[in-house]
Amino acid sequence: MCKMLAKDIMTREVIAVNKNDSLEEVARILLKEKISGVPVVDADRHVIGIVTEKDLIVKASELKMPFYVTLFDSIIFLENPIRFNNNLKKFTASQVNDAMTSRVIMVEEDTEVSRIVEIMQEKQGIRIKN
Repeated sequence: MCKMLAKDIMTREVIAVNKNDSLEEVARILLKEKISGVPVVDADRHVIGIVTEKDLIVKASELKMPFYVTLFDSIIFLENPIRFNNNLKKFTASQVNDAMTSRVIMVEEDTEVSRIVEIMQEKQGIRIKN
C-alpha cells in the first residue's frame, strides 16, 4: 500500500509575508485568497513565523470600542472616543511582527500524512513546509 506524504497534499505556491508588512495588508491577502494564515519569511525566504486570522482577531481585540448611548438621533459617548481613534491608528500601523507566532512547527515534505495527523493532534495545528 502506498503511503501518502506531505508533498502529496501540500500547497506549493505559498503566499508569504514579511515581518514588516502591515496587518492591514495581511488581512487583505487572507480575504482575497480565502486562506486562514500565511507564513512569515525573512529576506532569504526562511520561515520565521506565521500570522493567522486568529492572530489578527487577538490584535484587533485590543481595540476597545467606546461606550455610547443614543438620544434623539444623537450619539453621546460615555468615554473619550479619542482614545479609540488613537488605538485604531496604532492597529492599522501595526506590523506582522506585532502579531505573528514565532514558534512554528513544520514537517518535511516526505513526512507521512498519518504522522502529520498525530502532530496536529498533539500540537493543535500545523502548516506543511515545502
